[in-house]
Amino acid sequence: MINRLLNHLEEWLIAFLIGAATLVIFVAVVHRYVSGIPVIQDYTVQINLSWAQELCIFMFVWMAKFGAAYGVRTGIHVGVDVVLRKLSGKPQQYLVLFGLFAGALFTGTVATLGGNFVWHIAQTDQTSADLEIPMWWVYLCVPLGSSLMCYRFLQVAWSYSRTGELPHHDHGHVEGLETETQLGAKA
Repeated sequence: MINRLLNHLEEWLIAFLIGAATLVIFVAVVHRYVSGIPVIQDYTVQINLSWAQELCIFMFVWMAKFGAAYGVRTGIHVGVDVVLRKLSGKPQQYLVLFGLFAGALFTGTVATLGGNFVWHIAQTDQTSADLEIPMWWVYLCVPLGSSLMCYRFLQVAWSYSRTGELPHHDHGHVEGLETETQLGAKA
C-alpha cells in the first residue's frame, strides 16, 4: 500500500515537474520573441518573466533527485556489470547485494548531510535571487530525494534477496503503446 502510494507520488511529481518546467520555458521563449514585435511590445514589456529561468532550474533539480530514485526502482540506471556477468551463483549475489547496500549507504549519507545542511540554511534569511523564496525550500530536494533513493536501494536489495531478480527496464517497450502482434493476440 505505502509502496504503491510512493510509486504514484514519485511518478506524478516527476511528470508534473517536467511538464510545468516545459510550459514555463515555452511561455518565456514566446514572450521573448513576441516582445520584439513593435505592435505588442508595449504590452509584453510590462510582463516580467525574469523568474522563469530560475524556477525551471529548481524544478529540474527536484525532478532529477526524484528521477534518480525512480531509476533505482525501475532498473534504468546505467551500470558497469562486466565483472558481475563473469560471476555466477553466490559470488554474483553477494556482489549485487554489496552494490545495492553501498548505494543505500551512500544515498543515506547524502540524505543525512543534506538534512543537516537544510536545517542550518533554514536558520538564515538566504533567498533565491529571482523568486525570493527561502533557499532551504530549494535544497530540501537533497535530503528528500536521497532518502527516497536510499529506500529504493533497500527495497531492491530486499526483493533481490528473496527472488534473485533485479528490476529490469525494457528499452524497447513503450508504456501504453501496443504492437500489432499484441493487438492480434487480444482479438
